[in-house]
Amino acid sequence: MLSFRHCLLIATVSLIHVTTVSTSHRARGENDAQSTKSNERSTTYLVYVGTYTNGESEGIYIYEMETQSGRLKRLGVAKDIVEPSFLAIHPSYRFLYSVIETDDFRGENSGGVAAFSISRKTGRLTKLNEQSSRGAHPCHLIVDQSGKNVLVANYSGGSVASLPIRGNGRLGKATSFIEHKDPTGQKRPRAHSINVDAAGRFAFAADLGLDKIQIYRLDSEKGILTANEPPFAAIKAGSGPRHFAFHPSGRYAYLINETNMTVTAFAYNADRGSLTNLQTMDTVPGVEDRQGFSTAEVQVHPSGEFLYGSNRGHDSIVVFKVNGDSGKLTHVENEPTGGKMPRNFAIDPTGRFLFAQNQESDNIVTFSIDPQTGGLEPTGDRIEVPSPSCIKFVPKSKS
Repeated sequence: MLSFRHCLLIATVSLIHVTTVSTSHRARGENDAQSTKSNERSTTYLVYVGTYTNGESEGIYIYEMETQSGRLKRLGVAKDIVEPSFLAIHPSYRFLYSVIETDDFRGENSGGVAAFSISRKTGRLTKLNEQSSRGAHPCHLIVDQSGKNVLVANYSGGSVASLPIRGNGRLGKATSFIEHKDPTGQKRPRAHSINVDAAGRFAFAADLGLDKIQIYRLDSEKGILTANEPPFAAIKAGSGPRHFAFHPSGRYAYLINETNMTVTAFAYNADRGSLTNLQTMDTVPGVEDRQGFSTAEVQVHPSGEFLYGSNRGHDSIVVFKVNGDSGKLTHVENEPTGGKMPRNFAIDPTGRFLFAQNQESDNIVTFSIDPQTGGLEPTGDRIEVPSPSCIKFVPKSKS
């Protein structure tokens, strides 16, 4: 029979063993997490810059980004494309799609959409084909979550369309086409962007001319858009809805308004596809004279903690803090973009850098993002690019 002393000794040794194993497992877990974070930061990204080719630009410019520094190294340019002002990446990272922002596509009063294959090793783009967007001056496009459709917004045409993606990345002819209408006949539709919610069930088209976000149900299998109920979210008259972004939580969405220089926050009902207005914030608070000013892009930080918007004329990026419980915004700062007319900007996938694209000064300026405040600080890096208007990232293949 074991003595009390022997029992106590065995219990003590067992406790030491369990504690040691537990500590070892915890340390291994922390090391794994740190390793994963380190690997994410050491990933090299291919960077594709859309431009306007009616000046010195030759097409879509291709760069490589080093994640630690945010520096961009030029790799080349895809020249076989006209007015590739906005780009979208397929979820597989195998294909890139670009608008052809014209009003004369193969003799039609329309623009087009071009498909490219991506070499993730070299960054090279190889054109696959082109299709009509069915409306003039397509200015925005996305690939839906299923990877089966490109959705495009036609600005001058005041319309949206869905184009099917074949297995080889090539585009088919539009399977869905909807012209926006004003029942009063007093407003001219101007579709400025189209986005899809996280579930891929609903599409949202911001129409600058109608002061509405048109809402559609999306059948991704058939590539069909149909009017939702409710069919739209109305915005204050004269606002000029432009671009739209969802919060990572899926509970909120944000609209930047071009004309009155505001951002509108919405609560999102994912079951109904409906938007409820929460708040509208000025993008240039305290500025009285706004002659020649307008907004352009809006994006939520990957963390969901900050929102950014670009101000043209004022030539700044506005930074807001996002309240995770309410979705509402608090103004943090306005940071000069280091150039003229920031049509677009992008936050890199790690959330460490923001790249401001100054269309009229032909440059892209890099900013570091403060993870605590969301504030921006110029890194000192900038590159010269003719008429930059969009930027997208693709993880570079290591083999």
